[in-house]
Amino acid sequence: MTTTNETQGLNFLQEIIEEDRRTGKHAGRVHTRFPPEPNGYLHIGHAKSICLNFGLAKQYEGLCNLRFDDTNPVTEDTDYVEAIQRDVKWLGFDWADRKFYASDYFPKLYDFAVQLIKQGKAYVCSLSPEEIREYRGDFTTPGRDSPYRTRSVEENLDLFSRMRGGEFPDGKHTLRAKIDMASPNPVLRDPPIYRIRHAHHHRTGEAWPIYPLYDFAHCLSDAIEGITHSVCTLEFENRRVLYDWIVDSLIKGDRPYQYEFNRLNLNYTVMSKRKLLKLVTEKYVSGWDDPRMMTISGLRRRGFTPASIRDFATRAGVSKTQQLIDMGVLELCIREDLNETAPRAMAVLRPLKVVVENYPEGQVEMLEVQNHPQKPEMGTRQVPFMRELYIEADDFMEVPAKGFFRLAPGKEVRLRSAYFITCKEVIKDADGKVVELRCTYDPATRGGDSPDGRKVKGTLHWVPGNAPTAEVRLYDRLFSVESPDSDDATDFTTFLNPNSLEVLRSARVEPMLADAAPESRFQFERLGYFFADPKDSQPGKPVFNRTVSLKDSWVKEKGK
Repeated sequence: MTTTNETQGLNFLQEIIEEDRRTGKHAGRVHTRFPPEPNGYLHIGHAKSICLNFGLAKQYEGLCNLRFDDTNPVTEDTDYVEAIQRDVKWLGFDWADRKFYASDYFPKLYDFAVQLIKQGKAYVCSLSPEEIREYRGDFTTPGRDSPYRTRSVEENLDLFSRMRGGEFPDGKHTLRAKIDMASPNPVLRDPPIYRIRHAHHHRTGEAWPIYPLYDFAHCLSDAIEGITHSVCTLEFENRRVLYDWIVDSLIKGDRPYQYEFNRLNLNYTVMSKRKLLKLVTEKYVSGWDDPRMMTISGLRRRGFTPASIRDFATRAGVSKTQQLIDMGVLELCIREDLNETAPRAMAVLRPLKVVVENYPEGQVEMLEVQNHPQKPEMGTRQVPFMRELYIEADDFMEVPAKGFFRLAPGKEVRLRSAYFITCKEVIKDADGKVVELRCTYDPATRGGDSPDGRKVKGTLHWVPGNAPTAEVRLYDRLFSVESPDSDDATDFTTFLNPNSLEVLRSARVEPMLADAAPESRFQFERLGYFFADPKDSQPGKPVFNRTVSLKDSWVKEKGK
């Protein structure tokens, strides 16, 4: 998140830290944290927060903790915990020995709650959750005191102890902070800080029948860990007053402070974990790592690199203003990264057979092809040329339209790093579909240039007739509209893109791709960047996921 500081200046969080260090606040320390809830997989929005928190700590020679906010046992799972750790490490960040859980602090948090009761700042309320919401009002309706607000300290301590002992069913009682029911900010109207929940916790089992709520657990976990700058997204801005009230009531001396930044909003996707979970559980996608998902694991399986996502997080910027970022920015980041690092290869997605009639039968010629046109240090490879070849079906048109410079009857084109060929005859099946082209080649044009200086406008990629088959998965945006969840009256799944995945099982690839290692990346010339699927690709049976096309086709479509 700091790679462009020299040209863009400091963002507002960096300015705050610079001032804190200048004035000696926190004794000059910088200690941040990334606090995910283990109730789902991380998405691209979390990636921005990860890069920001770990990046600030690195920039200012501080520390960043990984802390799991595991205070809701109903929705949490160890699978999510493990996936989150994989994602953070894959992005290039390390928490060293600073992995924590809110559940580590359950005894301390319970003691803090007892302190609040003894201070007269918390009470056990016996209203139902629905009644609590009604009594608290909203921005237009004033709050009303709970009839249980005047319980004595002794009665509250007794009831809270019995809640801890598991005596009461879910919803029977709630521990609430006693702040100000007349506050214009509903957040301060005696918010619940502990609830009864008889559920198995993935770490503590059945040891705790009560659990702290986020507002109570989060700020105190920050304090326990010595966090200095607790960075969160803007939706928590109106809750900062509660953060400060709880910390000021219980923590003496150096304490954490909360700062809010704009969350990452990306078009053509949804960021809600609840909605992502619906896509998974109702099988709209194949799982959390479906390459169409904007989860970090989905992006990883699609072929995105950690560097491209870190670059995207930097370009997204840090401010106090909400913004909607175009998907094209994320795609640009991966294109720029892979353009530098991905070796080139040839693949034909929709094969059309070509027979070079004047090429000797049985002859195989090994042609030297560059692995990267701008990087000679990446070397070359050998591609066999023979009488039978395959080209893309889209690279032939029997009656060429204006501006079509690829292969057509009587037209000459260049085969990449090979020869000029000319189409002489078109073979069709009984339904009139073109199934084969008969062509001739010019032996003098080996390598792709003509000694007599004649020019051709079309250059086609190709593969030899013995090219192995491969499965190619063409992924596109999961939704067909920019803001699929902007209309509360319409289910967001209504806007799923029916063309977000096309599977081609008869693609042909050049021979060296047959045994491509899982997670290897290539630019398939003229087609896009592709990634050998880490789960399904096997030696001799390669499966390639399209990471991104070479150009942003959606810009063209929007222009139409």
